[in-house]
Amino acid sequence: MSYSTNIHPGEGWKGTFKNLAEYIPSIKSSISEDKPFGIGLTLTNLASQELNKNYNLIFFKEWLESNNLYVHTINGYLYGGEAYSAIKDAVHLPDWTTKERFKYTKRLIAQLALLLPENMNGSITTSPLSYKHWHTSDALLENSYKSSAKNLAKTILELYKVELKTGKYIHLDLEPEPDTLIENSNEVIDFFRGYLAPIAVNYLVKKLKTSEEIAEYMVYRYINICYDVCHFSLVYEEPELTFKRFKQTGIKVGKVQLSSALKVVFEEHRNDLIIQNLFALKNSDFLHQVREKIGDQVVKYHDFHMILNKKQLINEIRAQFHVPVFIDKFGALNSTQDQLIKVIKCLKEQSITDHIEVETYTWEILPEDLRKDLKGSIVRELCWVKEQLKS
Repeated sequence: MSYSTNIHPGEGWKGTFKNLAEYIPSIKSSISEDKPFGIGLTLTNLASQELNKNYNLIFFKEWLESNNLYVHTINGYLYGGEAYSAIKDAVHLPDWTTKERFKYTKRLIAQLALLLPENMNGSITTSPLSYKHWHTSDALLENSYKSSAKNLAKTILELYKVELKTGKYIHLDLEPEPDTLIENSNEVIDFFRGYLAPIAVNYLVKKLKTSEEIAEYMVYRYINICYDVCHFSLVYEEPELTFKRFKQTGIKVGKVQLSSALKVVFEEHRNDLIIQNLFALKNSDFLHQVREKIGDQVVKYHDFHMILNKKQLINEIRAQFHVPVFIDKFGALNSTQDQLIKVIKCLKEQSITDHIEVETYTWEILPEDLRKDLKGSIVRELCWVKEQLKS
């Protein structure tokens, strides 16, 4: 179990390492003083490029070893860049239709192969193909699915070559998210069956002169899913059913990110206070997709401002806003901690994954009483999860 270091932002490697050195050793001493402690490393494209220069990668590996730390998973979702001063939907740029996303991921694979301890599998979390609202026609959507599958096929070949050369198994984990090309289990399965498997199998058969059966095995071995609890809570999927569907279709869950979404239950006598609390959270660089369930239908909103401007708010909404996992209520607002507890129950009862990562990254825009001490808050989250896994 680890936590995602995307809460210690650093565009380049120097800034990234400075933050790691400031936070990680002291957090480890509180969580895992005598045992090795895993880092959920986050690298932008620039940080990854600079990590390859001036022996930085070797020095970093030595620093990890000297502090009894290791890296087993990398967040390769946020590419980064100067245009990211206001992130919003730019978090998905460049998407999987581009060679830039492939080149960035290929570099991360090589870096993780060097950092990854022996006899341990590695994971790289990545963008869920592309942002749905950029593709305004069926033809554009079709092209995006096909282009993404082609680039993922090349990535499978890279992962296979790395395992062949080093003996280290690394999987790439697509992270379904609302408003992307794969935002729920139906869309994941449809993409694997309709695009990824046939396109990648054809590519691998030609490149490796192998059988279709072996090529298909490689697809499902190297491309997995990162199950982010917050994201699946927003699409109102029950975790037991989702895990069962993935298992039945051969899709592996490479990593589970433990996170809670914001949940708002509207009550007529408290609505003014609820709206006031929501307005306090809306100014953020991150996308906060909102979902409202009316009967069997899930109504979609791109961001907070759309729900705040709606004249009639109904029952309950859920928003893409990672609330600390140890709380189920703050102010007039709630969280989907109940979904998180269901996922932890599944993790205890089933063999789903051995990569568990706590991911809360909205500390700077949370109410002051929840963000006074970042180190203490991270430790509190990890301790809460450990207790849940034990109970």
